[in-house]
Amino acid sequence: MNQGTISLLPPTAELESRSVLKRLAPAHRYLAELKGMVATIPNENILINTLALQEAKDSSEIENVITTHDDLYKADLFADYIKNPAAKEVSRYATSLKTAFEQVKRDRLLTVNRIIQIHKVLEQNEAGLRKLPGTALKNERTGETVYTPPQDHGEIVRLMNNLEQFINDDTLSDADPLIKMAVIHHQIESIHPFYDGNGRTGRIINILYLVAKGLLDIPVLYLSRYIIRNKADYYRLLQATRDTGNWEPWVLYMLESVELTSRQTIWIIQQIKEIMMAYKHRIRAELPKIYSQDLLNNLFRHPYTKIESVQNDLRVSRLTAVKYLELLTEKGFIEKHKIGRYNYYVNRPLMGIFMDIPEMPGDIEMQSDVVVRSTG
Repeated sequence: MNQGTISLLPPTAELESRSVLKRLAPAHRYLAELKGMVATIPNENILINTLALQEAKDSSEIENVITTHDDLYKADLFADYIKNPAAKEVSRYATSLKTAFEQVKRDRLLTVNRIIQIHKVLEQNEAGLRKLPGTALKNERTGETVYTPPQDHGEIVRLMNNLEQFINDDTLSDADPLIKMAVIHHQIESIHPFYDGNGRTGRIINILYLVAKGLLDIPVLYLSRYIIRNKADYYRLLQATRDTGNWEPWVLYMLESVELTSRQTIWIIQQIKEIMMAYKHRIRAELPKIYSQDLLNNLFRHPYTKIESVQNDLRVSRLTAVKYLELLTEKGFIEKHKIGRYNYYVNRPLMGIFMDIPEMPGDIEMQSDVVVRSTG
């Protein structure tokens, strides 16, 4: 049973090697380009909502919580109607992320209490930090225990308080923020402070840390899709860093994920902008009496919309909202569907963007036969 001792942060080992510094440059370049691209979207909620849902789906898939885009979008639209437990779990991820973002953008702080709150929304329980022993990470294929995190509650509290200090007090380390993000993610995965939901909580912290440090203004960079495609390396490098104390391979992995994910997200935003502009011109030309920026924003805030959303966003009557949606359906801007007695409307081009994200040069897919899960 592999149970190593977790050291307090900051690490004593060298973090900014020549290879790491070389990889930092393109990671920062594309991250900065992404930050600038985000500013060109007229309504930030368009990106927060659409990208948060995609991240929720991908991050949950790493933990073998699988749902379809269709189920996810319907669960987000009809929370009380959809009974698909996986879709509901993924939807909670998006809710947790967006709620925590609103807090972090106000004061740029990521505290233990906030991390516990993120986890509470994710898991829908009050368990908090682990108090009972018995948690271990196992290879799902072989059943072998590959890592045993700290078992003592007091030690978990001590490590989490140290993590909070490292996140918020930049005088503890002058390492680049992207390097520190990699260290923070590794540390929370190693502490494994919760009975379940550690990976998803850790991946939410990644994006919130970038927002807290001003590298992004809104949460749009999500690394889960990269991790899914390189899952074997993800788990191998997590453990190798624990075993050897050599941070370089892990930091390089995380920096590559930032670079390639930034490039993919830039592509996504470009596609959204192009489709939005095409819709804007077409609606103005074909349905000038109903066009407004609020209507356009509604159609792109979520791949699926419904009558009540149009009512609320445009501040119009239900009859008017129905009329707008029917006209848009007739002209082919959206597709009308039914679930039970409810109608909903799909922006198919917007949904298609998330179904067909291209792989970037250098993003080599890795097939994983080692999937680590938490037991206990």
